[in-house]
Amino acid sequence: MSEQSIKVQLPDGSVREVPRGTTPYEIATSISPRLAAAVVVARIRPLTTVTTAAATGDEESSEAAMYGGSEAGERLVDLTAPLNEDIALELLKENDEASLKVVRHSAAHVMATAILELFPETKLGHGPATDSGFFYDVYRETPFTEADLAAIEAKMAEVVARDEKFVREHEPREKGLEEYRQHGDFMKVHFIEKFTKPGEEISLYKNGNFTDFCRGPHVPSTGRVKAFKVTSVAGAYWLGDEKNQQLQRVYGTAFFNGKDMEAHFKRLEEIKARDHRVLGKQLDLFSIQEVAGAGLIFWHPKGGLIRKTMEDWMRDECIRRGYDMVFTPHIMRRELWKISGHEGFYSQNMYPPMELDDAEYRLKPMNCPGHILIYKNSPKSYRDLPQRYAELGNVYRYERSGTMHGLLRVRGFTQDDAHIFCTPEQIESEIAACVEFADEVLKAFGFVEFKVELSTWDPKDTKSYVGSADHWEMAVGSLKKVLDAKQIPYREIPGEAAFYGPKIDIKLVDVLGRLWQLSTVQFDFNLPQRFELEYTGEDGEKHRPVMVHRALFGSVERFFGVLIEHYAGAFPMWLAPVQVGIVPISEKHLEYAQKVKQQLEAAGLRVEVDARNEKMNAKIREFTMQKVPFVLVMGDKEAAADAVSVRTRGKGDEGSVPLAAFIERAKGLVASRGTAL
Repeated sequence: MSEQSIKVQLPDGSVREVPRGTTPYEIATSISPRLAAAVVVARIRPLTTVTTAAATGDEESSEAAMYGGSEAGERLVDLTAPLNEDIALELLKENDEASLKVVRHSAAHVMATAILELFPETKLGHGPATDSGFFYDVYRETPFTEADLAAIEAKMAEVVARDEKFVREHEPREKGLEEYRQHGDFMKVHFIEKFTKPGEEISLYKNGNFTDFCRGPHVPSTGRVKAFKVTSVAGAYWLGDEKNQQLQRVYGTAFFNGKDMEAHFKRLEEIKARDHRVLGKQLDLFSIQEVAGAGLIFWHPKGGLIRKTMEDWMRDECIRRGYDMVFTPHIMRRELWKISGHEGFYSQNMYPPMELDDAEYRLKPMNCPGHILIYKNSPKSYRDLPQRYAELGNVYRYERSGTMHGLLRVRGFTQDDAHIFCTPEQIESEIAACVEFADEVLKAFGFVEFKVELSTWDPKDTKSYVGSADHWEMAVGSLKKVLDAKQIPYREIPGEAAFYGPKIDIKLVDVLGRLWQLSTVQFDFNLPQRFELEYTGEDGEKHRPVMVHRALFGSVERFFGVLIEHYAGAFPMWLAPVQVGIVPISEKHLEYAQKVKQQLEAAGLRVEVDARNEKMNAKIREFTMQKVPFVLVMGDKEAAADAVSVRTRGKGDEGSVPLAAFIERAKGLVASRGTAL
């Protein structure tokens, strides 16, 4: 092969030799003009390097991915990008998930084009794609109105109709900085200075008269942004600092066709109907009291009963699996957090110190230092290991006022934390047991699908982590071995590890297909060293244990919020705060209703009788609105036959059955923890 040629390997394994500089679009055209018309973007992987996972999800929307990502390894490129090395090539069509992210990022550029054409005084920040659409941060002194958003959407339609090509260009960094400074584009100046180095060239994308600092990729032209909508605008401080300028974040979404966009908005309506904040109030489960402060949860009796059921299940499972239940204080001396490293690496998420008579104290954001002190309180032998400590402990983390969101983002929460102290030889089996436990938790609460991510460190950013490269290599290798041995597919995410070690994140998939980050298993070689933990080995010498952090609910509050939305408040029988509602037809049937209640409660069921002087249908409607699994109606016929008339949630009237038969059915549903009635 000549130096002017490169090899291109296609997905079917075939290899083509093409001139250096050939574009993906040209290769698509040589295969089929029909294919060339259908492809959106290309994914390439150099044949001479190790494969790395293509960025997806939050990684794609990060500023680093937009401006400073590496142009090496596996990556997405424009169809017009010249290919200059031997590569494996995939031509992605509209049905590929990565293509959707690309069209949404392109739609953000279309929106920015429209905004500047309508409001030329606006200064641009950045406009990433998100899981549900895109946004663009802009600075404009005058707030956008609903009429402005409608005008922006109409202008976007004009930009799309013009079918302007997205063209990538490069220019010297200093020239770009000077141009943006002259126009007062302070945010673009910041991004260039942050993500590029002196002497480099910067990447720009142009469509028509619009130019943006961006590394792409994009769809071939604005005409490929076929279905879009500007949805809302919200405030956002520049760099997240309340002291900086207040930006306007304009949100939108985009799809390749109107049918998909229509389905998206129907799904949003379903999500709205399942909002745990609305259902929490409707079902009287919890509240957030303004007088007490944002992000602090008050559990009402019904919510508290569900919480108790969840926690009892978790404690019983921990004990069954060899954990010891422990309890640690809510505040501890500041010195402890200095030893653990939280004071240096995590202080921005901690509440300020409290100065007491003997020392400064801080509210705990984590349970781990407390568990370490329990381990360290007495000598340990290799025969004592592993030591597994579990705690449903309250922790407190400082979240900025604009970031709280019901139960999902709070300032005080209960973490189902556990820490395992073991020998290096035991670490893989302990991690495997944690992963198995996490799987059991998800299944027990009705989740059947999950996705796994392995978060590792960034060796180029050693200041953000503790430990040597050898430690990190050993820790990451242990987690990988477990996942590989269990044949669990996972995505590796460099740079997302905790400061003390890598972690496995298990994200459940709810009934609407949404991902929720809850369970995590983390390797820690740092804290045992910081606290000088020891055990006596079989050789009689002192050795250092290794440590595993694991949380499976993640936080009880967040897990409960996800449960509410997953079930739309219609909890499975074993979790429902009221499992059976009893409706006597009239006052003369109240005595029989109370007798039925006593028998149901004796069988361990949670029961409520509506003894109000209301019509039967009104009582049934009230229990139905409260999403009670079973409503039992009783009159003369039922009282005479020792029976109940059963109405089942989601199924309606099932007729009269013997009371004993209903009790057995209800007990079986509770015992099985099934999700169906």
